[in-house]
Amino acid sequence: MDCLDCYSKTKKYGDGNFFKTRIEKPAPLKLIPRHYGRYGMPEEILLKRLLLLEEKPDLIGITSGMTYWYPGVFKLIEITKNIFKEIPVLLGGIYATLCHDHAQKRSGADIVFKYGNEREALKLISNLTHTEFRNPNSAFCNISYPAFDLYPHLDYVCIATSRGCPFRCTYCASYLLTDGFHRRDPVGVADEIEYWTTQFQVNNIAFYDDALLIEPTTHFIPMIKEVIKRGVQCHFHAPNALHIRGIDGEVADFLFRCGFKTIRLGFETSIEKNQIETGGKVINEELQRAIRYLKRAGYPGEEIGAYIMAGLPGQRVGEVEESIAFVREAGAKPILVEYSPIPHTPLFEEAKKVSPFDLENEPLFHDNTVFPCQWDGFTLNDLRKLKEDLRRR
Repeated sequence: MDCLDCYSKTKKYGDGNFFKTRIEKPAPLKLIPRHYGRYGMPEEILLKRLLLLEEKPDLIGITSGMTYWYPGVFKLIEITKNIFKEIPVLLGGIYATLCHDHAQKRSGADIVFKYGNEREALKLISNLTHTEFRNPNSAFCNISYPAFDLYPHLDYVCIATSRGCPFRCTYCASYLLTDGFHRRDPVGVADEIEYWTTQFQVNNIAFYDDALLIEPTTHFIPMIKEVIKRGVQCHFHAPNALHIRGIDGEVADFLFRCGFKTIRLGFETSIEKNQIETGGKVINEELQRAIRYLKRAGYPGEEIGAYIMAGLPGQRVGEVEESIAFVREAGAKPILVEYSPIPHTPLFEEAKKVSPFDLENEPLFHDNTVFPCQWDGFTLNDLRKLKEDLRRR
């Protein structure tokens, strides 16, 4: 059951805003001058669906997203354990992995699974349910398609053609959540794209890779060629950001020709010192070159979005203003993303030193909307002014 399967389809490509219920703020956030809400399915609808289940489950598996979303996870665990009192609850996902001790002590789950490896998850579930899986040692590449067919209607699907990332950016936890960097067979990915577009008439597919364009000649280009050969017609989206260094003339042409509508580039900052210190995945000249290729392929500048990170530990507002100006001058659209401190990443240690919040012990303070690393050189008011300027333009 997907508890986020409750949103209004108000946007151009079948997506929309998740349903939100305003609830009482948790105690650690009482002094934050903002309302607090829980996204997704209202509690009464969830209860109704659970009570309508015809068979009692052998095991309840619950996943978790961002570390600061844990109150909703706790509530879901409480609800399921009240209904299925004797059934063990297994908690996994991002929060369970990055805040494992916190989850073990406070979540109420019977078991907290720490890793992102499908093989280990299948083995654990097999042991708990006394069920023998056909391929318990299957790698990510051989896992069956997600069960999107259980939805009553599909406006879009998400596809991952790879797992993990070869980079080690200091602000990112991708390498902590996945053991290594694994890719699926490009033809196999084309099979899945064809399956959703032909069997379910899906018109929008979002790639959730962290590194879709790494070495494009061996992965992305063969996959897209196969998609084109089969005559697949749909819109593609890359909200997780494309690797700028992988964009040349050929890749840009394939992106445009194949119908990529959401182009997002992982730039983060134009400050060369910060580029080096955070991982060295891109330099300014590479962004300028990628934008030229994309425009030559047919994309207008307003459709090329470049992510800029705001609120890094010790970052001054002027550095973000400089990055915004650089992206605009290069001919693309700057998109602000506030930094969220992620446990066990190198930058998390720096964030703990400068943040006015207790990042170590309270995951709620990892929420980028509280602007965790605000200081005199970059205040919350500074951030609001930046956002307002971007909206006006």
